[in-house]
Amino acid sequence: MKRELRLTADGSHTIAIPDMNVTYHSTHGAIQESMHVFIQAGLQALQLPAIRIFEMGFGTGLNALLTMQHTTAPVYYYSVEQFPLTAEEVAGLSYGNALHAYPWNEDVKISEQFTLHKAHASLLDVNPAQTFDLIYYDAFAPGAQPHLWTKEIFEKLYGLLVPGGILVTYCSKGDVRRAMLAAGFKVEKLAGPPGKREMLRAQRQMSQH
Repeated sequence: MKRELRLTADGSHTIAIPDMNVTYHSTHGAIQESMHVFIQAGLQALQLPAIRIFEMGFGTGLNALLTMQHTTAPVYYYSVEQFPLTAEEVAGLSYGNALHAYPWNEDVKISEQFTLHKAHASLLDVNPAQTFDLIYYDAFAPGAQPHLWTKEIFEKLYGLLVPGGILVTYCSKGDVRRAMLAAGFKVEKLAGPPGKREMLRAQRQMSQH
């Protein structure tokens, strides 16, 4: 699987896979997309004394890095990546590479505020021992990986969330929204990042009494 480093419109890098016609981030701006979708609509939408985050797609490590920089509460960050970047690919990134140097498949306390666990596995195979307050769903687009946007996948993700927990993703396709609804989520459309009209935020319903 050939990967290429590419510069996006805000001056930050992304990775492209030409054979799949996908990029890891928006070509309109990698950092501004991650800030809009995951930090502002996800992390900053939760007012919690401590936050547990599950990320699908560690990728370049950008979402984890921005979370570490912008959190005001202690974060436990569990990220899944089936195909990690090589050291050469990481070295070319414009926003640093420190998180890639930490070991896989174990908890690493990077700071008082941030503990990272990178699972080298597929989403289908991973079964974390805990539940989460927030999911960053950053899989490749449905056109490239349709099997990661199904009702069954969202049922698994629903089960990973605490009641009231939220999932954010850049994708706003109708089929994806319907799959989320079928899995039990309450789903809302939000304004998307530059270059994209909409994004989705889904919530696991609070327990009924």
